[in-house]
Amino acid sequence: WYQRRVAITAGIFLEDVDGYMAKDTQRTAADVLKEFDEQLQKYKYMELNLIQRKKRLKAQVPDIEKTLEIVRHMLNKKEEFQTHFMLSDQVHALATVPPTDTVCLWLGANVMLEYSIEEAIALLTKNLTTATVNADQLEQDLGYLSNQITTMEVNMARVYNWDFKRRKALAEK
Repeated sequence: WYQRRVAITAGIFLEDVDGYMAKDTQRTAADVLKEFDEQLQKYKYMELNLIQRKKRLKAQVPDIEKTLEIVRHMLNKKEEFQTHFMLSDQVHALATVPPTDTVCLWLGANVMLEYSIEEAIALLTKNLTTATVNADQLEQDLGYLSNQITTMEVNMARVYNWDFKRRKALAEK
């Protein structure tokens, strides 16, 4: 059973195209196809957004894991140590890190906060868990969305075929 967090409207599956088309005689097959195509485009737009969110989360997880590993290392190191750190993509510097009880974590949006090492580990562990759960949920959302896209494509093909057969039968009369 799939439980959605994202508001994804479930598409209908047309089992009986004749019955569906007979419900509203004012709508033509072209109208129904246009309606289904609009819904399909909405699904594809949602899929694109979810894929982008998933990529961002997948990139965050290794960064959080790496930061957590470094903070845990600092917790265990009680003496001064040297390390290389990145200043920019291609520039690294050698730094001497004195023993410390606090670390500064970059939270994004030009925000950096100082935490005790224990608080930093707790925060990073929580963030890692949240990112992993969100990535799993996005995977489920994408699977559900993929099913909805397939359903709409099948519906469009069925309505198109129904209209083709109807027009062919009218032409033969």
